[in-house]
Amino acid sequence: MAQNGIHIGLVEDQFIFREGMKSLIQNWPNMSVIFESGDGHSVIEKLKQTSFRPDVLLIDFSLPPLGEQEFNGLDVIQAVTNHFPDIKILMLSIHDDENFIAKVIEYGAHGHLVKESDPDDVRKAIHAVHEKGSYINEKTLRAIQHNMGKKIKPNQPYAQHTKLTKREQQIVELICLQHTTEEIAEKLFISTKTVNGHRINLLQKTNSRNTAGLVIYAVKNQLVSV
Repeated sequence: MAQNGIHIGLVEDQFIFREGMKSLIQNWPNMSVIFESGDGHSVIEKLKQTSFRPDVLLIDFSLPPLGEQEFNGLDVIQAVTNHFPDIKILMLSIHDDENFIAKVIEYGAHGHLVKESDPDDVRKAIHAVHEKGSYINEKTLRAIQHNMGKKIKPNQPYAQHTKLTKREQQIVELICLQHTTEEIAEKLFISTKTVNGHRINLLQKTNSRNTAGLVIYAVKNQLVSV
């Protein structure tokens, strides 16, 4: 039986980096590494075989192929979100490009970190995806906004968001600002149960996989701005 706290999984082929991350995380309060994989293509089978799955999975982008078939971090994200949608995902990569960051979020990741990130940023990101459902810092929000701007025409009207109620739009805005359910409830003078109900409806209405998907929807429909 795993101990209480946030349970972490590491998908990283570089042994030294994986051991370094593991050592770092194990020294943080209320965190433990309970799952490891040196490749991406065996992750799903390994997760199926374990009796206790991680809350947050840190996935490297550059992973070894399966024979001649490429199987990188984006492939792992898709596989994990399809089989284990409750697991939160943080993508780790050396890429700091806005298009890449936006693509990672669109694939279903709950956040993105460059490998050169400060350890405290890694800790904060893990807490954010576990407690708030996403880690969307200002850089990621800008990346999504700029990437969406290349796909749509300037000043294009968005009829899609009119199906959201005023309350739902308020909740989406607060989610984008990284507020927790409790904080949203306090700001809007409603119960946490009501907030969670709105969140479920919002995911269905916007056809979003997770909270990070809601952020993409909000940026696309100009409900938030950087």
